[in-house]
Amino acid sequence: MLKRTLYFLSFLILFGCGTAKKKRTYSTPRTVTVEGSSEETIPLEKPKKEKKKNSKTEDVIATAMTFSGTRYKFGGTTNKGMDCSGLLYVSLKENDIAFPRVSYQMAEEGKRIKVGQVQKGDLLFFKTSKSGKRINHVGLVVDVKGDDIKFIHSTTSRGVIVSSLREGFWNYSFVKAMRIL
Repeated sequence: MLKRTLYFLSFLILFGCGTAKKKRTYSTPRTVTVEGSSEETIPLEKPKKEKKKNSKTEDVIATAMTFSGTRYKFGGTTNKGMDCSGLLYVSLKENDIAFPRVSYQMAEEGKRIKVGQVQKGDLLFFKTSKSGKRINHVGLVVDVKGDDIKFIHSTTSRGVIVSSLREGFWNYSFVKAMRIL
């Protein structure tokens, strides 16, 4: 019995989407809002390909944001609980985009980009385990303002939330960014 427990705990440490599990405190879900300026001019016609891409990106982000506040559940893919890769998998699948289910496999898809090139809809990948050899966490970029990159993800401690790449832990754990949309 002890041996099984140790195997299970080792598995969670190696493949979990966070560092520590804390009791969930229920509160109002966090949201990210983006305000526009009335002085900004918007071109009347955009190329159709770009418009379609932006629309798909916004749809995926909107789907992911509906899960804000959902508690963390290892392997979960429903509003009753989900992990980081489950959040992305469901958000992409609901928008007719086939994608792998686990974060380290997701990290092999798309085009690698530099942090300075990150846009809404890009994926950020992390290694959150001190001894981990591979990627075990993923987030979806929901907003970029200068060098402040906001991303939605599911953490073991707070469930589905929006965080900033500027935060010490996420900045330290960051591995790479990939463009898939």
